[in-house]
Amino acid sequence: MKHAWRALRHRNFQLYFVGQGVSLLGTWMTRLATSWLVYRLTHSALLLGVVSFAGQIVSFLIGPFAGVWVERMDRRKLLVWTQVASAAQSLALAALTLAHLITLNEIILLSICQGLINAFDMPARQSFLVQMVEDRNDLGNAIALNSSMVNGARLCGPAIAGVIISMAGEGWCFLLDGISYLAVIVSLLLMRIQPMNLKRTATTMLAQIREGWDYVSTFRPIKSILLLFALISLMGWPYLVLLPVFAVQVLHGGAHTLGWLTGASGVGALVSSISLAIRKSVVGLTRMLQIAAAVLGAALICFGFSHVLWLSLALILFAGFGLIQCASVSNTIIQTLVPEDKRARVMSYYTMAFFGMAPFGSLLGGALAQRIGAPHTVMLTGVFCLAGALWFTIELPKVRKVMRPIYQQMGLLPVR
Repeated sequence: MKHAWRALRHRNFQLYFVGQGVSLLGTWMTRLATSWLVYRLTHSALLLGVVSFAGQIVSFLIGPFAGVWVERMDRRKLLVWTQVASAAQSLALAALTLAHLITLNEIILLSICQGLINAFDMPARQSFLVQMVEDRNDLGNAIALNSSMVNGARLCGPAIAGVIISMAGEGWCFLLDGISYLAVIVSLLLMRIQPMNLKRTATTMLAQIREGWDYVSTFRPIKSILLLFALISLMGWPYLVLLPVFAVQVLHGGAHTLGWLTGASGVGALVSSISLAIRKSVVGLTRMLQIAAAVLGAALICFGFSHVLWLSLALILFAGFGLIQCASVSNTIIQTLVPEDKRARVMSYYTMAFFGMAPFGSLLGGALAQRIGAPHTVMLTGVFCLAGALWFTIELPKVRKVMRPIYQQMGLLPVR
């Protein structure tokens, strides 16, 4: 099992793993606290979707421009500044909430600010992994460990937040999140990074965006994977936004029930990440992507039927597994295939698929839940996820045909 942790032999990744792990606990506390605060203030499923939409739509709109900027900048310095900005956003949210001045308008405005930060942070973070892990053979393991870290925090953070909210209110979650960013800022500053040769190109930003788009839209494996992932983000993500509705209206609980539901989703996501970390090779991941999409769809359909807490927790575990398996597998395959000179731009399209389609899904999910109810909404989105899995099954032989010679050249598959 030693190979499951091989990326941690790199000092820079060790620092990142510890610092980011602390910070992510605060991030997941804030996500749950924000959802609960919005629902407590408005009692509206639609407005839950609106807030999520506002926080993520910016990433969709400026994603390609952000990708070009990231390729032109020192990624460690950029990440330090995005963490500082994120800390300021969380502390502002904490101050307004603790002073009992917070309204829906402030929540939406601060969510938009965080979306702007994420538009630069995500492609910078994903492309920076290559600098932290010098041996590219360890890159897939680093992505899996990073996902494990995210989902470990996703498991613990909401549970902690549920306790804090019930005892002291949402504001303390936001305050602890703001402080937690210090850990990742310190870890970034302590790294010893070999400077990258940043090409000062005379090519215009629009020309670089076009080049990145041409690559993504014509290279079949990345195009197909991003299309499936965009659909999963659009239709699979809304169940997370609607969890406060399920906690209160369907399961007749409170903040602690929301914490259990989010935590169960985190358990599934953590299992997903560990299953990827113990893999020795990226070969075979396209099949896992197909299976994960089907598992997500089936779990959401069944979750919509459940009115019993223990059954809902079991089903949401499978949904969490499927959603994060799709995200992590897509990330790993794309990072393995993409050339270095296009990495940040391609990862900006991954960010658009993740943080871009998810807000439309959140808005759609909130609107549908307001009209037909949260249970019927997740059933409908689950059907679309199953349809996506079926489409990818048909597409898979064509994708593998293009990927095979690349993996053979990399020594991952034998040459026949």
